[in-house]
Amino acid sequence: MKNLNIKTVVAVGIGAALFFVLGRFVAIPSPVPNTNISLQYAVLGLLAAMYGPVAGALIGFIGHALIDLSWGGIPWWSWVIASAFVGVVVGLFSKKLNLQEGEFSKKQAALFALANIVAHLLAWVLVAPVLDIAIYAEPVKKVFAQGAFAAVSNSITAVVVGGLLVLAYTRTIAKKGSLDQE
Repeated sequence: MKNLNIKTVVAVGIGAALFFVLGRFVAIPSPVPNTNISLQYAVLGLLAAMYGPVAGALIGFIGHALIDLSWGGIPWWSWVIASAFVGVVVGLFSKKLNLQEGEFSKKQAALFALANIVAHLLAWVLVAPVLDIAIYAEPVKKVFAQGAFAAVSNSITAVVVGGLLVLAYTRTIAKKGSLDQE
């Protein structure tokens, strides 16, 4: 934890707050019980790509736990852990993306999409359902149906909306050598 600089700590705080607000107040109901179309994974994708796996894990974990707490219950730990897992996986790709250079090429966009799809597939088709069964003795068919829907919908929002956020972010960065002396 001593490797976290001030920017990363602030990013975790802001990211967790945005994750919470989007997940709590902008969640789009789905036909699958207890599962929403979740825009917060676009923000998680952006910030994990910018700040790495530790920040991604903390944003997903804190943000998801706050959403669950705000409904008046205890956090649903299997899904909180899955959200943190998504942040870790996308964050692991951050060095290859190197967004701080202000570039978001087709290759980087494909890598960002791949990172998010892999993260969401593993989190929602493997991590969350297995933990749901192990921790809460949830019915197998139910948790895998929820997980499959979450994997698809979260992948789409993370890739499309998150990709647009990354593109907007990289456009704000001055490229090296782009400033000429007058």
